[in-house]
Amino acid sequence: MIALASDYMMFKLANGDTVPFSPMNLSIEVDAGTASPFDTEFIHHAANAVFHFFQHELKRETISVAEFAEAMEKVLSGFAPGNAAAPTQKKTPLHVLESDLVRLAQESGRDAELFFFSNLREELRRQLKQAPHVVRFRGLRCCVKHLTGARRWNGRCRQLEEQIVEYLRKCLNAEPSDAERALVVD
Repeated sequence: MIALASDYMMFKLANGDTVPFSPMNLSIEVDAGTASPFDTEFIHHAANAVFHFFQHELKRETISVAEFAEAMEKVLSGFAPGNAAAPTQKKTPLHVLESDLVRLAQESGRDAELFFFSNLREELRRQLKQAPHVVRFRGLRCCVKHLTGARRWNGRCRQLEEQIVEYLRKCLNAEPSDAERALVVD
């Protein structure tokens, strides 16, 4: 038997077959009625997050397409504008803090990844001191292209993009907190 690559998970289809997929192989279709508030890149990042959750947090090797679709629906409905909470729940406003990854990359200089990661950690800590519900880092693609000096997206860009997201996840998990908080990187 051939071992499955670490970035793949087995998806069980409705007919009982299982097929290996990585986040890059996933194609997400969203109903036209619900798709309007989301752009393609946002949906791509949401799918990667759901994939990561099942594979790394739940340590699953196999998942049904229905389970994945249900999780995607929950994630996207949580970000939908005007998302009404259940009548029994009291909805509290989310405290969202944003940082610009492009600004951090520019402050670090071209080809200065070491300075960038140090600045990124400090920016995350600065935001967490304000106890936000959501920490958002925007401008990931432009930031990566600036740091790599690339004009077009390439394999090195994709690798650095994944490193930045993973680094932010690890830094967030390393910081002590009693409250639930979310990380959004786009």
